[in-house]
Amino acid sequence: MRFLGLKRIGVGLVIGLLPGLTALGESPQDWLGGQIVDLTHAFDEQSIYWPTEDGFKKHTEFEGFNEKGYFYSAYTMEAAEHGGTHIDAPKHFAQGKWATDEIPLERLIGEALVIDVSEKSTSDRDYQILPVDVMEWEALHGEIRPGAIVLFRTGYADHWPDRKRYMGTADLGAEAVSQLHFPGIHPETANWLANQRNVGAVGIDTASIDYGQSTLFMTHRILFEKNILGFENLANLEGLPARGVKVIALPMKIRGGSGGPLRIIAVIPD
Repeated sequence: MRFLGLKRIGVGLVIGLLPGLTALGESPQDWLGGQIVDLTHAFDEQSIYWPTEDGFKKHTEFEGFNEKGYFYSAYTMEAAEHGGTHIDAPKHFAQGKWATDEIPLERLIGEALVIDVSEKSTSDRDYQILPVDVMEWEALHGEIRPGAIVLFRTGYADHWPDRKRYMGTADLGAEAVSQLHFPGIHPETANWLANQRNVGAVGIDTASIDYGQSTLFMTHRILFEKNILGFENLANLEGLPARGVKVIALPMKIRGGSGGPLRIIAVIPD
């Protein structure tokens, strides 16, 4: 079986089949057709959230051996939708567009490509990824296909979870928003990707697809008006090739949500 077969069956069935396939001697890597790379930061008390949001909280309800003599653990958690590795549903900035639970599975699974702008963004914390950056990538690797998942590597995942190095400030609260400095996608690039390439999703290894100093969030607004998804705070993009990657990006299915925690993986074909 190859990766593209995932589009034809339910994800629950996919996950349920994995143990059986392994028992039959076929590993998940074999079944998916390549090396699996986790693009997700683990959620814990150090996870980075927007300065105006409370961070991730995990509370222990019980952990240990109970009165019947067996080990048991259970926890509760608190978290805003938009923090850690997460999805921005189009509803986040576009009225009437997809909420988290309304996103078709076909838009969460597919071909991905990686555009590396780390050299430019490392020297300029406020760098905005320009259409020319994408065109230069296309000159080397070919035209972006409709529906593709476009992942931008700025290199800022290397700073996780150091809030000051990652976000430009360690301060919290509304007054800290004006102090944010990290790279993002220029609105002109968002418009070009939406209208010239008809992409399905964009992702980035920073806290937002708009750069830190944005006040109007035009990149969000342009993309989400077209029901183009956003993946933020990605990890491990440095291990991916520029083209030929497959991505599975499954968010918590929050009814009516504007986003949610995301477990996203890439498959590098053999």
